[in-house]
Amino acid sequence: MEDIFSEEQGIYDTAVLHIKETENDTHIVKSKFEGLTKEYGRLLKQLRRTIKLSDRVADNLNTSIYDLRDKIHIDALTGIYNRRFMEDNLDRIIKSIARTGGCLSVLMMDVDFFKRYNDTYGHSEGDTCLKTVADAIKESLSRPDDLAIRYGGEEFSVILPETDEPGARFIAGKILTNMREKNVPHEANDAAPCVTISIGVTTGIVSREQSGDDYLKQADKALYMSKESGRNRYTYLGFEEEK
Repeated sequence: MEDIFSEEQGIYDTAVLHIKETENDTHIVKSKFEGLTKEYGRLLKQLRRTIKLSDRVADNLNTSIYDLRDKIHIDALTGIYNRRFMEDNLDRIIKSIARTGGCLSVLMMDVDFFKRYNDTYGHSEGDTCLKTVADAIKESLSRPDDLAIRYGGEEFSVILPETDEPGARFIAGKILTNMREKNVPHEANDAAPCVTISIGVTTGIVSREQSGDDYLKQADKALYMSKESGRNRYTYLGFEEEK
């Protein structure tokens, strides 16, 4: 790394050399000049230490900023992304995909009869249940760009960039299967004796005129259809259908 005090160091080195060259000068002149040179060298070292400390503090601050930024976007309970992250990034994802005319799939999901679960088992068990649901969702995703999100309360969503209808249906089915295999007892669930979820799925060819809300509303409409059909299932509704 470049020494920002190289010029000062040169002055100091010249002074030290000059002291050696003036050994035959009067003692008073030499000792005074030697004292000033030592003080200059001491200050130069102190400045270097200060700069190193400042760099270390700046590095630690940058690391803390990155950690804080990540924590702001992570749901504290489940460890997956939160709604704020989705709102900050979904429109950006849409604009990116629109450049190539690719497709986007969005899933909205809800834990079936979750209020009854809390009433039956308590809120602490309810939190554990939500963590299990988040795990089932994460385990169903394999690509780095696929995003699992806690939308709020017992609601979750999944963003699947560059995923067509068959791919979205596959992921929805996988999430349902993984959740059933967790086999979390839920005696107040009318759909099954264990915790289940209902899912709404939509897929569209992306254009710049679209927004994240457009996809979320369509997926939410499909989710409502799943609930009306008995829950513990997914319903697919194309992006352009029944809008």
